[in-house]
Amino acid sequence: MSEHRLIVLGLGGIGSAAAYWAARRLGDEVLGIEQFELGHGNGGSEDHSRIIRLSYHTPGYVELAKAAYEAWADLELDSGEQVVLRTGGLDLAPHDATIGLEAYRESMSVAGVGFEELDSGEVMRRWPQWRLGDDVTALYQERSGIAMAARANRAHRRMAIEHGADLVASSPVTEINSDDDGVTVMAGGETHRAESLIVAAGAWTNTPLGHFGVSFPLEVTLEQVVYLRPNHPDEFAPNRFPIWIWMTEPSFYGFPVFGEPAVKIAWDRCEIVTDAGSRSHEPRSDATDAIRRFAADHLPGANEGVHLARTCLYTLTPDRDFIIDRVPGTENVYTAVGAGHAFKFASLIGRLLVELALDGDTAHDLAPFRADRAVLRDPDPVRSYMV
Repeated sequence: MSEHRLIVLGLGGIGSAAAYWAARRLGDEVLGIEQFELGHGNGGSEDHSRIIRLSYHTPGYVELAKAAYEAWADLELDSGEQVVLRTGGLDLAPHDATIGLEAYRESMSVAGVGFEELDSGEVMRRWPQWRLGDDVTALYQERSGIAMAARANRAHRRMAIEHGADLVASSPVTEINSDDDGVTVMAGGETHRAESLIVAAGAWTNTPLGHFGVSFPLEVTLEQVVYLRPNHPDEFAPNRFPIWIWMTEPSFYGFPVFGEPAVKIAWDRCEIVTDAGSRSHEPRSDATDAIRRFAADHLPGANEGVHLARTCLYTLTPDRDFIIDRVPGTENVYTAVGAGHAFKFASLIGRLLVELALDGDTAHDLAPFRADRAVLRDPDPVRSYMV
């Protein structure tokens, strides 16, 4: 049996970060366990890019985003590798938007984050790639950009190992037991013991938590991104075209050319419910067609054809707020669920989990992300995903 201070279960975006921050404090007393190969594409943490931004719908999220930028900067300094690329960012909303800009405008103002309010004409003057109706308004925040997902995950894992952590891949868990003195994890035919356990298993979260009699009302959805070939790739370079979010339903979001010779657009649909174990990896033509229709209407220069399409998973809480907390009914098991928008916070959430596990508390207000909040105790909760 191997002995450790802390075990991290799951080495995707949040788990890799937790292993890294734990290793910075505990060195070789940290074990990370992944059921698949490292860097696998079965969940929701890979591909080239995720949006990072300070624009959010509550002041609490804005403050958390500020701290997320600091966590990524610490990783960059430690690893010597860039993982965040600033492009600026647009939140775009037609007049009848189901999400709208008011909460984002107010939250950034309360949190002291500067932004610009633009009409459609000004958006198209600055970024002539756009075709917008007169009813569209926008918020522009200059610090928005790209969190380099796969590169950041690799940097977290590489630095976790350099700080002494042991990371084990292709090691599915078969049993977990907890007592007052620690946690025993059986995985890949080996037995491991630690004082504390962090579960960062994404769409598989309820499987390990089932060993403690805990199950959250999570919904796993199949999501899709499409890389479209632009007429003139240089016009969509990161220094000429920002990340963006279309703030109504259906909600689309996208990126400049990065990682592939194409523009990446996704449909934040939350409609295709699936199962992590039996999910399809095959892109759906209806999702591709919807994304191409949006591009034809609003970004015609980025619609020459499909370069490639990829699928991933969201793991959604009913209110689409995170879970970052001790697992109810346990003394030494902690977990995080990203609710389909956590990658920008991944390094920070990993650090927060480590602080909870080692210190019992953190300086950040995690009350909105409690694991015992009412909506997570409701067997049939009302689900609201458009935030």
